[in-house]
Amino acid sequence: MYIAIYARISTVKQDNFNQLGQLRDFAATQGWNISKEYVDVATGKNGDREQFKALFSAASRREFELVLFWSLDRFSREGVFETLQYLQRLTAYGVGYRSFTEQYLDSCGMFKDAVISILAIIAKQERVRLSERTLAGLARARAQGRVGGRPRIQCDFEQVLKLRAAGHSFGKIAKQVGLTKTMVCRVVAAATAPVQEPATKRKAHPCPSSREPRHGGATSASKAAGTCLWMPVA
Repeated sequence: MYIAIYARISTVKQDNFNQLGQLRDFAATQGWNISKEYVDVATGKNGDREQFKALFSAASRREFELVLFWSLDRFSREGVFETLQYLQRLTAYGVGYRSFTEQYLDSCGMFKDAVISILAIIAKQERVRLSERTLAGLARARAQGRVGGRPRIQCDFEQVLKLRAAGHSFGKIAKQVGLTKTMVCRVVAAATAPVQEPATKRKAHPCPSSREPRHGGATSASKAAGTCLWMPVA
């Protein structure tokens, strides 16, 4: 079986020989062939690590069958939720994982499903606590008179329109009043847009029964006068 080794140290003052040495020896005892070693000198608090990303890129191409790392905190320290997502990505690629110091963290072991379930529960609780802390922080900020969100833009609409009327370009106006060019265009467009009059209702046509007859017959006026139309008999 071909495997990949991942090792990580936080600073250049640390030495990753202990990790790599024992991982290589362990792979040899298991009869595994090492396809490639990925080593990062970076913090594990984010996934923006060069070798870490290269590892997942190679895993998506199935260049190896298993990832061996020293411990889970060497693999990632972003939190339970993010770490769980990384392990699930490897599983989706058809690549296993194994921790050298944590024997229960083995995608091929009997405790695989139990460990993943525990990590999922912990990750869910972690997200809930994060949401609670965020809501508590927002409530405290509101109590202190602070309003969240983007700061409101202060705009002198009259000055914008005067500059535009003087023939200045949108870009020049934006620089002068401290707005974006798009915002200046919106202000000018809103001020110069024609006012639309409310649509008037169309007059309804008279009922067909009230129309005057077109050909022959008595008119409404003749009916009202009591007259009738008759033809003389020959």
